[in-house]
Amino acid sequence: MELKKKKKKNGFPSAYSVLFIVMILAAILTYIIPAGQYSTLSYNADNDVFEITKPSGTVLEMPATQSTLDKMHINADLSKFKDGTINKPMAVQGTYVRMHQAGQGIKALIMAPIDGVYQCMDIVLFIFMIGGTVGILNYMGAFNAGITELARVSKGREEIIIAVVTFLIALGGTTFGMAEETIAFYPILIPIFLKSGYDAMVGIAAIWCGSSIGCMFSTVNPFSVVIASNAAGINFNAGMSFRIVGLIIGVVLTVAFIIRYAKRVKADPSYSIIYADKEHIENKFGITGEVEEKEERMSLKYKIVLILFFLTFVIMIIGVSKLGWWFGEMAALFLCSAIILGIIGGLQEKEIAREFINGASDLVGVALVCGLARAVNILLENGKVSDTLLHTMSGWVEGMNPVLFIVVMMLVFIVLGFFINSSSGLAVLSIPIMAPLADAVGLPRELVISAYIYGLGLIGLITPTGLILASLEMVDVTFNKWLRFCWPLMVIWTILGMVMLIAQIYL
Repeated sequence: MELKKKKKKNGFPSAYSVLFIVMILAAILTYIIPAGQYSTLSYNADNDVFEITKPSGTVLEMPATQSTLDKMHINADLSKFKDGTINKPMAVQGTYVRMHQAGQGIKALIMAPIDGVYQCMDIVLFIFMIGGTVGILNYMGAFNAGITELARVSKGREEIIIAVVTFLIALGGTTFGMAEETIAFYPILIPIFLKSGYDAMVGIAAIWCGSSIGCMFSTVNPFSVVIASNAAGINFNAGMSFRIVGLIIGVVLTVAFIIRYAKRVKADPSYSIIYADKEHIENKFGITGEVEEKEERMSLKYKIVLILFFLTFVIMIIGVSKLGWWFGEMAALFLCSAIILGIIGGLQEKEIAREFINGASDLVGVALVCGLARAVNILLENGKVSDTLLHTMSGWVEGMNPVLFIVVMMLVFIVLGFFINSSSGLAVLSIPIMAPLADAVGLPRELVISAYIYGLGLIGLITPTGLILASLEMVDVTFNKWLRFCWPLMVIWTILGMVMLIAQIYL
C-alpha cells in the first residue's frame, strides 16, 4: 500500500502528456517566433536540373552544373547531387526572408498527432513487427529459457554485458547512425539486465546512451557526418582522427558511468532511481525471484530458435548498413522471422497468429509516442520557425573569437537539434549556412561538422522530440527519472565535446 501511495505522490506525466505539453509549447512558439524561410536547392534527376524553391513557392530551374552551385554559394560537389548522396533540399545562404506569421491554432494542434502517426507509419509497422516476434518467443518460452541460461553463465561477470552492449550499439551509432533500430533491443536486453540483478535503467542506458555517444562521435555515419561534410564541400575524413579519439573516450566514460550506477543498484536495490517501479517492471518482463540454479540446459529447439532470432538482428544490421534497407525492409524481416520461429517452435497456425497480434498490441503505446513526437516537428515546420532560429543563431556566432565561436556553435546545434531532430535534415538546412562562418573566423570547416554532430548527439540523449520517450515507454519509465539518471552524463559529454573541439583547433 505504501508503495502505491508513494508512487502516486511522486507521479510524473506519462510520455503522452509530456509530448502534448511540448506540442502546446511548440504551437505557442509559432505565434512568438517570427516566421521565415530560406530558399532551397534540390536536384531533379529526371530533367537533370537544379530546382530553386523560393519561400513564396516559386520554383526556378537552373543548369545542373558546378558553376550553378558556385553562383548560389554552395560549396558541395556536383557529383554528390547526381549520385544521390545529397537527396534533400539544401538551404541557400543569404536567401532568408521574413514571411507572414503562420501560427498553429487549435485545429493544427489537434491534427498534428494524426499527421504525425501518418508520417511515422513505417516506424509504427516496424515496432508492431518487433512486438509480434517477441510475443511468439515469449509464448513458446524460448525467451525465458535463454535469459535464465545467460544469467547463469554470466553470473559474477554481469558488468561485461553492460560494456559489450554499450560498445556494440555505439559502434552501430558511429558507423550507420543506429538509433531507431534500437527499439528492437529493449524487449530482449532489459530482461537480461533484470535477471543479472540490475534495474531497467541500466538496460535503457546501455542501449540509448550507447546509440547517442556513437552518433555524437560519428565517424562514417552517412546520415550525419557524411552528408554534412558533403554539404560543406569537404571530405568526410577531415577531422576523423579527433572524432575517433572522442568516441573512444566517450564510450569508456559512458560505460564507467553506467557500471558505477549498476554496482550501487546491485548492492542496494533501493538506490535505484526507479525502485518504486521495480515490481511492476519485473512483472512486465516476466522476471520473478532470484535466478534458479539448474543443471539442465536449454533444449535443442530453444537453441535453434534463439540462434535464428539473433541472426535476424545480424541480417537487419547488414541490411541497413550495406544494402540500403529502411523500415519497410526491417519490418518485413521481423514478420518473416516471426513466422519461421513460430513454425520451428512447434506452434500451430492459430497460435502464431494469436500471439503475434498479442505481442504487437503490447507496443501500440510505443508506436503512438513516435507519432506524437513527430507531431511536434510538424507544428514547428508548418509554423515556419526553424529557419528563423537558424538565421538568428548564425548571426550570434559571426565574427567571434575562434574558441568561443566553436563552443557556441556546438550549443547552437544543441538548440537546433531540439527543433529539427533529424541528422540529415539538420545537415542540409544548417551546414550550408553555418560552414562558411568558419571561414570568416579562420577555422577549417570540419570543426563546424564536429560541432554539429556533437550538439545533435547531446540533445538526442534527452529531447522529447526524438526517440527517448518511445524507448522509455517500452520499459514503463517516466521522463523525469531518465533526466535524473542521465544529467550528470550529459554534463560529462558536454565538457568532452568542448574539449575535443578546442583540441581540434590547436592540434
